Amino acid sequence: MDLNRAIGVLTARLLLGFIFFMQGFGKVFNMGIDNVYNSFFKETYQDLLPSFLTIATAYYTSFIELIGGMLLIFGFKKNMALYFLASVLVIVTFGHGLATPIWDLSHVMYRAMLLIFLLVIPASWDKYSLDTLLNQKK
Repeated sequence: MDLNRAIGVLTARLLLGFIFFMQGFGKVFNMGIDNVYNSFFKETYQDLLPSFLTIATAYYTSFIELIGGMLLIFGFKKNMALYFLASVLVIVTFGHGLATPIWDLSHVMYRAMLLIFLLVIPASWDKYSLDTLLNQKK
């Protein structure tokens, strides 16, 4: 049972980490943040929010997805990564809701469930992470 729990937590952490990392990687390195802003933020929110706020949001969410996802993959500074990624989910939920009151929740719901699961389980269940390895050496 202990091995199953450890593998289950590892799987949840890796899934969420890769989802966020690949999303951020695509935005930062494939599209470029300026293209992300121009393609997804500018037209949608130009009449709803000030442009400086949407530009900052495009940069913030893209880099947090990239860095937070990478941290989750390695299990390093997991809680900090989860807190920042939770803020991204809140921002995305607000933004989608502001633009379209009834929207497809699949963009957020699965990520939120994995994220909340990882936040509420005991840290000792996450046996295969850098955080665990570093804490054992202390």
